[in-house]
Amino acid sequence: THQETENHTEHQYDESSDAIELNNGEKWLVNEEMKPFVLKGEALVTAYVQNGQSDYKALAKQLKDQNNQLIKSCTMQGKSHDELHKWLHPHLEIVKALEDETDEAKANQIVLSLQKSYQDYHHYFN
Repeated sequence: THQETENHTEHQYDESSDAIELNNGEKWLVNEEMKPFVLKGEALVTAYVQNGQSDYKALAKQLKDQNNQLIKSCTMQGKSHDELHKWLHPHLEIVKALEDETDEAKANQIVLSLQKSYQDYHHYFN
């Protein structure tokens, strides 16, 4: 719809082509000012798992904060920006799922999905 198009002009994301591509076999470069928020989010998830923490609601909130700052700091453009959004969009969905989850066993599965999401990030981005 027209309304949707209007909202997504700044950050266009094509749902149909959600497979992230490498840059001719190389990783995409992520702007330096954005990296700390991804790495901090990843560190939060790693610490959560390693320390056997169980307050996944707090984890979700911390990750949401990091992601919001990541989005605010985004100055990337072109293909690298588009590819990063293919990672970021599902990543935000996973954090949202964690935030909304009420079952601890399911929450633990979502945390594993977050770990995988960060692994994917490192596979495609530098």
